[in-house]
Amino acid sequence: MSRPVVALVGRPNVGKSSLFNRIVGTDSAIVSEEAGTTRDRHFAAAEWGGRSFWLVDTGGILDGAAPGSLDAEVRRQVDVAIGEADLLLLVLDAATGLHPADRDIVAALRSSGKPWIVVANKVDDPRNTDFYELYNLGAGDPYPVSALNGKNSGDLLDVLVAQLPPATAGEDADALRVAVIGRPNVGKSSLINRLLGEERLVVSEIAGTTRDAIDTPMTYHGQPLIFVDTAGLRRQAKVDEGVEFYSALRTRRAIERADICVLVIDAIEELHNQDLKIAALAWDAGRGLIVVVNKWDVKEKGDKTAAHFERDCAEKAPFLGFVPFLFISARTGQRVAKVLDAILTVHAERHKRISTSEVNDGLGELLARLQPPQAAGHEVRLNYATQVNAVPPSIAVFGNHPELVAEHYVRYLHNGFRERWGFSGNPLRILLRKKS
Repeated sequence: MSRPVVALVGRPNVGKSSLFNRIVGTDSAIVSEEAGTTRDRHFAAAEWGGRSFWLVDTGGILDGAAPGSLDAEVRRQVDVAIGEADLLLLVLDAATGLHPADRDIVAALRSSGKPWIVVANKVDDPRNTDFYELYNLGAGDPYPVSALNGKNSGDLLDVLVAQLPPATAGEDADALRVAVIGRPNVGKSSLINRLLGEERLVVSEIAGTTRDAIDTPMTYHGQPLIFVDTAGLRRQAKVDEGVEFYSALRTRRAIERADICVLVIDAIEELHNQDLKIAALAWDAGRGLIVVVNKWDVKEKGDKTAAHFERDCAEKAPFLGFVPFLFISARTGQRVAKVLDAILTVHAERHKRISTSEVNDGLGELLARLQPPQAAGHEVRLNYATQVNAVPPSIAVFGNHPELVAEHYVRYLHNGFRERWGFSGNPLRILLRKKS
């Protein structure tokens, strides 16, 4: 299930970044007394009342921005935000009152057809702040808050989550959702077209042709699949357009909705740091992962090139040592069919259940081979283990002092369990618990 998007819009210096930081609970957005400080976009995950959502902080709109100017670009960014968001917060400055630009923004919000909430910011004390002028917008009741000290922010969040779209489990509960992720122009759309046997997605030499995340269904060996072809995820410093920014946000949302992620890498350019970051996003989210190295037909190869490629990747990110690699050509179709087989294999590994007796046998063998290091003044014992969850696989290990088990010994358990049961292409989580 994908988190909805909530975007903050409004003029410069009305406190959007302060409200962003207040809701998210960090200082990731720059806050300044200078009008128009936020020229870029920031987004972060937030949660309230059991509902999670993406919160987006946009640049301030300056009235009368000249075409081609920085301020016109900020207005364009906000226009994109209106188009992408599920809910919008119009932030107004209660201390300075209405501005002609506020009415322009209200007109844009009305024409969008999206739900929105009016926020009267900088109301440190409702008894001493006259924010009732804001009712003249005819945009409904403004909610008075103080982003600076948090006054009434909880009440605003109650209203916010009540207006979020209802949580849904997806259109097809039986379908296996596969997100095809990677940097721009590595061949994601070409891969999906080759798998489907038809040109459903636009393919271009221009990097970043795919702006939207597109759901494409198919069936393989009786298993319904839904492929999500995502816009390429660029390095954050290069996300300098509103459209590209939201492409990055859509990629993260696609990972959230996916069961398995297929990371496509360009064989010619080899592994980039951005590839590692994208892989880590999927892995840390608990998704199954497959690495597909595309354009292998034009790669200059020597002895054991593929094996060396895998080894180099695992050296840069050890978790990639547990991920299947496929070396393909979406252009010629070389080994493309193996991608579907790998998806079903990783899906099966993802749902593998190991009996408690077998898990304890495995733990016993590992303990016989190597006992956990002892802590000063404490005897550290591990007593038993059980698989507590699948999707992703998680094994709880119970002992008398779980907080004293050394990190390297947890890795030893992790690798030992993997050697025994595989869980290929899936993160395996080791949970240390105190014996009751």
